[in-house]
Amino acid sequence: MQYTELGNTGIKVSRICVGGMSFGEASERFHQWTLNQADTQKMIEHAYSLGVNFIDTANCYSFGTSEEYIGKSLKNLGIGRDKVVLASKVYFNDGKLSKEAILREIDGTLTRLGTDYLDLYQIHRFDYSTPVEETMETLDSLVKAGKVRAIGASAMYGYQFHNMQIAAEKNGWTKFSTMQNHYNLLYREDERELIPVCRQYGVSLIPYSPLAGGHLAHKGWESGSRRSQTDKVIRDKYDSEMENNLEIIAKVADMAEKYGVSMTEIALAWHFTKGVASPIVGATSMAHFDDAVRAADLKLSEDDAKTLESAYKPHKITGALSEESGDKNFDRITAKK
Repeated sequence: MQYTELGNTGIKVSRICVGGMSFGEASERFHQWTLNQADTQKMIEHAYSLGVNFIDTANCYSFGTSEEYIGKSLKNLGIGRDKVVLASKVYFNDGKLSKEAILREIDGTLTRLGTDYLDLYQIHRFDYSTPVEETMETLDSLVKAGKVRAIGASAMYGYQFHNMQIAAEKNGWTKFSTMQNHYNLLYREDERELIPVCRQYGVSLIPYSPLAGGHLAHKGWESGSRRSQTDKVIRDKYDSEMENNLEIIAKVADMAEKYGVSMTEIALAWHFTKGVASPIVGATSMAHFDDAVRAADLKLSEDDAKTLESAYKPHKITGALSEESGDKNFDRITAKK
């Protein structure tokens, strides 16, 4: 396994990150396809044996049970706290990114994970209802208190990320070191503004959905998996551009055949040609995660990358939220069990 640094934090992470959305109590209110405690532990044990030391989750994943399952698994496996890099997120909760909410939610996350600090704490979305200065000062206070080593952000518009970094710079507060954005061969809209801003600030990219919810891991559109059958969020992200997406998927399949590797390996290796630090892979199968880990050693050429990208057409914004869509998305994810 290869490793890289998150921004200029000194935190070294594996080039593949375990996505915690795959873990937690399954429910119709969130996801029906997540792994139970025993299977979560097996997945984490397997990933760790392959050299993966980076795990990402969020306070809202499976209503907090993702964090609980991860914390319990690490304890049961006897994996020392200093051996793993733990990341979680805050926003889809009462108060969103207000000072009161962040201070409350970090303590809940630490309790569920069974640790007294996070390596990386990320804001899950941009909060239109809280001044950016309040959010950035509160996050800085967590770093100063030793509860958080570094901070990051997730999907938002480029100007929003830029404004939050500027607020931190002006006031001497901790700046974001990572961006967990929506980025894959089927969705590249962040190449226009957000990713250039990240590069300006030396921010590491740790994108979510690097396999587009599994679409880039197999030929055709439907896979027959429980996730593909029940995950409405994935359908909302990709179905409207199905015709163009299938063209791109075909190119991934052709290149996988050319190199004698899986489509997963090709799709993830493409990220490394784009300067991505560690794509977040949500797998429910050890075999799928084996493919992901092998991708870190697969080198694609510049021409390969251009071939994979050649069919792409502009897509609607998916990930960054407008003020109206933000409220609707917030209500959906925070609905009670």
